[in-house]
Amino acid sequence: MKKNKISKNWVNKQRRDTYVRQSKVDGYRARSAYKLIEIDEKFKIFKGGMTVIDIGAAPGSWSQYASKVVKSGKIISIDLKDMDKIKNTIQIKGDFTNSEIKNHIKSYLDKGPDVVMSDMAVNTTGIKNIDSIQTGELCKEAMVFSKEVILKKGFFISKIFMGSTFNEIVALGKKNFKEVKVFKPKSSRKDSKESFIICKNLR
Repeated sequence: MKKNKISKNWVNKQRRDTYVRQSKVDGYRARSAYKLIEIDEKFKIFKGGMTVIDIGAAPGSWSQYASKVVKSGKIISIDLKDMDKIKNTIQIKGDFTNSEIKNHIKSYLDKGPDVVMSDMAVNTTGIKNIDSIQTGELCKEAMVFSKEVILKKGFFISKIFMGSTFNEIVALGKKNFKEVKVFKPKSSRKDSKESFIICKNLR
């Protein structure tokens, strides 16, 4: 009964959500596209000809936006789940934390990527501290990977949750990059603990 009530509340929230409605108008697969759009508007990240790696890409709204703004570039999208095709993207199905998948991603690179972005999050348990720690570990793994491959002046963008790993992730960002900002887009729900870490220029 409780689960049905939660599901009903979620459906009602989705119906009222202006970003959900707008995503249908604009043809984005999820409202999360607007988080990346706001990040791009604030930090001026995407340009034509870039190479972009999108980790945890499904259902693909971040890759959709990147495909629109990165003309004649290369977008590599990775997720555990299947995704419908997106123009100008290379899609890899697999577990990003697996070293074979990381090597598979690298095989598509003829130069370092300009942007590595991650919207990865674990399937939530409902225990916010555990969810925050597990998602934080994914963020750290994506950041370490980006340090291996990214161009010197590249960007790393990742979802980050307020919680016990927050300071650790920001500290890791500052250790690896010269510029580190934390930003919560307006399109991120007010009751969500998520923000995004934006790192620029490798040390």
